Amino acid sequence: MSINIVTLVGRVGSDPDIKYFDSGKVVCKLRLAVKRRSRNSDEPDWFSLELWGKTAEVAGNYVRKGSLIGVKGSLKFDTWSDRQTGANRSSPVIQVDQLDLLGSKRDGEGSAADMSSENF
Repeated sequence: MSINIVTLVGRVGSDPDIKYFDSGKVVCKLRLAVKRRSRNSDEPDWFSLELWGKTAEVAGNYVRKGSLIGVKGSLKFDTWSDRQTGANRSSPVIQVDQLDLLGSKRDGEGSAADMSSENF
C-alpha cells in the first residue's frame, strides 16, 4: 500500500501566478510559508504549490500575498536537465487538490470556505 497525501496550513508568500493555456486549461503557482510546531526558529519552511482548473481560478480570484490558506494534495517532483552543467535537477512541488480559504472577511479573503475541485 502507498499513500501520498500532504496537508499544509500557512501564509502565501506572493500573489498567485496564473497562466491560461490555449487548450482552456489554467494553472496557478504559489509559494506557501509554514511554521513547524517543534522548531524554535522564526524561519518558516517554504513549499511550492501547483493548482489546476477551477481550484486554480479560485486561488487567482481570492488568494493574495499574506492570505492564510489550507491545502491538501500530493507530493510530486519536477525534474529537468541543467542547461549549463547538464546535471539532472529536481524540485518538490505540492499538487493541490483542495484549497481552504482560512482568513476572515476582515482580511479580505472571505469566510472559511471549502474550495475543493470536486465541489465545482
